[in-house]
This record gives sequence, structure tokens and C-alpha cells, in this order.
Amino acid sequence: MRRYLLSRLGQAVFVVWAAFSVSFLILYVLPGDPVAIMLDARGEGVLADPAQVAQMRSRFGLDQPILAQYVNGLGRALRGDFGISIENGHDVATTVLRALPQTLALAALALLISLVLGLAVALAATYTRRPWLAELLLCLPPLGVSIPSFWIGLVLLQCFSFGWPFLPATGNAGFASLVLPALTLAIPTGAAIAQVLAKSLSAALRQGYIDTAYAKGASRRRVHLRHALRNAAIPALTLVGMSAGHLLGGSVVTETVFSRAGIGRLTQIAVQAQDIPMVQGLVVLSTLVYVVVNLAVDLLYPLFDPRIAAAPRSPA
Repeated sequence: MRRYLLSRLGQAVFVVWAAFSVSFLILYVLPGDPVAIMLDARGEGVLADPAQVAQMRSRFGLDQPILAQYVNGLGRALRGDFGISIENGHDVATTVLRALPQTLALAALALLISLVLGLAVALAATYTRRPWLAELLLCLPPLGVSIPSFWIGLVLLQCFSFGWPFLPATGNAGFASLVLPALTLAIPTGAAIAQVLAKSLSAALRQGYIDTAYAKGASRRRVHLRHALRNAAIPALTLVGMSAGHLLGGSVVTETVFSRAGIGRLTQIAVQAQDIPMVQGLVVLSTLVYVVVNLAVDLLYPLFDPRIAAAPRSPA
């Protein structure tokens, strides 16, 4: 177990470093000058004094060689310092941390709803004795996965905000404002979880140990929930960990549709302004959240199958 834990921690550190490095390289490959973009947005691009431009480039460290910028940026990032935003002049870490709670609340509620939806559909489809109902339920996950999330958001807005004004359409005003954007994110994610879990459950129910459990007198409900679900949960659990990144990425579109102030809106503004420090801070933060969730999922694997942690390492 100790080797398993150290291996996963090492992989997590590598992923965060790789995200920082790749985002740094991509941002510097992009055409355009962040300082020029900022001055143009202020209407000062043509009239700007070259000395002022040079001073601003020096302030943000953009006058240094790329390698020096990378090393300095990596050193600051290790201390939690991502510099100053080029777009608004505020501290990047402080700005991101202020926007983070709104997006985390949205992603957490969306993940909870997707888990409930996915588990309910998969269990109902594999437990029912009526073939027509099972086929109907198994048709829902592919439909949910294929529908674009922004379209789901627009339909929910039309139905539950404009048609029947039950829930607010925009803003960050309490729990009610979270419901529609969370559903927008949860429906495709829950459909994917249901699709994977239903296939895993169907395969598990055909295994020999299921017949053994029935032979020992176990009830159908116990066999389904205790034996089959436990062995079928690992693929779905893996998908849940991957969904964390999907929910954070999907928040860019969803928070724009619902006019929410969070990481998504902040990312949109930073990318448009080519705000390198802000984009890097957002990328590293999102990667860190994704890595922490997947690390937690990796640590849950041995609870479902102890052989995972005890498996010997393959020879190089």
C-alpha cells in the first residue's frame, strides 16, 4: 500500500509540473504581445510611449529570455505566487481564490447530481425484469451524452426561468442559482456514468460468483447491490475522477450561459486578453483540483479491490 501511495503521489506531482510547462510553452507560441493587447483594450495602443511599453514589459517580466521567465515562474508557482494579472493588475492567486468557491460549489453539486442520476439509471436498467423498460433506460445515456451542454442550458433556461419562473436565470444569488447550471453540467456526465456502469453491471451479473451467491441463499437485491455493484464500480469510479476535469472545463461555457462569476468567466477573460500569468494560474489550479480528485479516486480503488494495491510492479 505504501508503494502504491508513493507512486500515485509522484504521478500527481508530475502531472501538475507538466501542466505548468505545457501551458507556458503554448502561451509563448501564441502570436501577439500581451502588453499591446492590454493597451489596445484601453485605447492606448497607437499612442503608447515606447518607454512606457518597455516599462510595462519589464514589470511583468516579459523582457527576460523565455528560459529565465520559465524558471522564475516555476519558482514562484512553487510558493503559490503566479504574479500580477496583465489585464487588471491584481494578484493572480488572490483573484483565482476569490472566484474558486463559486465554481467548486457548481462542480460539486453537478458531480453529486450526475452520480445520483448515473447510479439510478444503471441500477434500474440492470435490475428490472421488464425487457422493454431496460431497453428504454439504456437508451437514455447515449442520448444524454450526445446533447451539447450549452443546448441543455438554453432549454433549461427557457423552461424553468422564462416559461415557468421557478429558478433564477443568471447570477450567483444562493443555492437556487446553482440548480440550472449544475443540471446543465450533470446531465451529460451522469449519462456517461450510467452508460459505463450499466455495461459493467451487466458483465458482472454474468460471472460465476453471482451463481455461487445465489446458491448460498443471497437475495436478488443483495447480489445486485453488494456483489455485482462492488465489482462493477471501478470503471465508473475512474470515470468520476475524469469527470472532475470535465466539469471544471465545462464551467467556462456554462458560467457564460448563466452569467455566473467564477473560474469559467475568469478563464474566458484571461484567454481573450492573453493574460499569461492569469491563464497559467488557472491552468495550474484546475490541474491541481483534477489531480487531487483523481488521487482520491486512486486511493479508493483498494477498498473495492484490494488486489490493486498489492499488485507487484511489472518489470521494466
